[in-house]
Amino acid sequence: MDAITIDDAGAPDHGQTRTEAVMAAIRGRLAARQLTPGDRLPSIRRFAAAMQVSPSTVVEAYDRLAAEGLIRARRGSGFYVTGGGLPPLALTSAASPRERAVDPFWVSRQSLDADPAVLKPGCGWLPPDWMPDEALRRGFRALARSQGAILSDYGSTRGSPALRRLLLGRFAEEGLAAGPEQLLLTGSGTQALDLVCRFLLRPGDTVLVDDPCYFNFQALLRAHQLRVLGVPYTPSGPDIAAFEALAATERPRLYITNSGLHNPTGASLSAQTAYRILRAATACDLTIVEDEIFADFEPEPSPRLATLDGLDRVIRIGSFSKTLSASVRCGYIAARADWIDGLVDLQVATCFGGPGPVAADLVAGVLTGGSYRKHMEELRRRLAQARREVAARLEPLGIRPWLAPRGGFYLWCRLPEGIDSAELARLALARDVVLAPGNVFSVSQSAGGFMRFNVAQSRDQRVVEVLRQAMAELREGVRA
Repeated sequence: MDAITIDDAGAPDHGQTRTEAVMAAIRGRLAARQLTPGDRLPSIRRFAAAMQVSPSTVVEAYDRLAAEGLIRARRGSGFYVTGGGLPPLALTSAASPRERAVDPFWVSRQSLDADPAVLKPGCGWLPPDWMPDEALRRGFRALARSQGAILSDYGSTRGSPALRRLLLGRFAEEGLAAGPEQLLLTGSGTQALDLVCRFLLRPGDTVLVDDPCYFNFQALLRAHQLRVLGVPYTPSGPDIAAFEALAATERPRLYITNSGLHNPTGASLSAQTAYRILRAATACDLTIVEDEIFADFEPEPSPRLATLDGLDRVIRIGSFSKTLSASVRCGYIAARADWIDGLVDLQVATCFGGPGPVAADLVAGVLTGGSYRKHMEELRRRLAQARREVAARLEPLGIRPWLAPRGGFYLWCRLPEGIDSAELARLALARDVVLAPGNVFSVSQSAGGFMRFNVAQSRDQRVVEVLRQAMAELREGVRA
């Protein structure tokens, strides 16, 4: 891989030797996980120039760090991070919400902790009045009349049999044949991905994600100390030439994606791209995780990697937080039977089982009735109207969708030239509007001119007014 750039140039702090300053710069990047196990350090000459020290000073610093077990030399290749002796993982530093760096955690924190009066066009869920409250209330009443074990006991290791049967039936309808031994319920969709990462990966392993991709993919992979590479995303899926090249040269262990109504772009995978992804994955022994959380928002299903592959090297994960309730946490993993068996043990070890019977049976009860189908039909209708309305409101500001999604509640929009989405989000937050700036989704940090809008959360006219005011302030700052 290319050397990691470290730009801590300058003289050492008072009381430090130059060698100690070089060592401190490396330790700082290790503590922040900007250097992770397996990463190559800058060349001696390159780092000497950046730190404004002699090459011999860098040699001595590297030798000392190698003696401590933090890095090691590879003959003819350079120095690499080992992972030994790393300090406890600190994903973020303490700061007030408005002072925090605009990183993959930023939107999550601002959205989850926001006052009820704050507008949240950047959040990733539907408003409460769009959710099937009455169906959920009926489900709770039915559970209240059920036997006491459901209300008080742990569930089985694989989760509610009723919900698993329903999911297997839904898989079969789309052509994915799977048996009960290939399905595991989890506490949430995020926990499903966390379990897969724990099961298949080790610190320093390489993982491919779409660029842009769902920001919490990046946050979770960072917590697992993994090397993350981005594949440019197109309207029909990942850039297949870039995907094939990275799969062949970087030997990643995992590729994580949304194939249906991709987050944040709203794009759908084409059949041709799907086949080439699977062909490249087979050639490079690459496992794929396909997140299906937005599948029910599609008017007609697009190609699915798990269906085409038959759960051989594709793992399907999903949950019901977007369609039913973010409060009732319940997810699932569909995969090879031998992997599911290992994931069952891992979930027992880390959580003593998956979702409790209350959550899983509640979801099963709602899915069983005809109300869920009607709810999704109504959601698709309302969202189609909201996408048109929000796009029309943003157009006079020069904010335009990258594409017109087939469904879902996201618009991935290009901002006017010269407007940085992170700065725009900071100014909007000061006016009690939470936005989702482009670079929180981008591994390469190449999406500064984009913003993701949740159309169901963007209908309030104040959103447009705040955008107009903040953009004017940014332009005025440039002119000044």
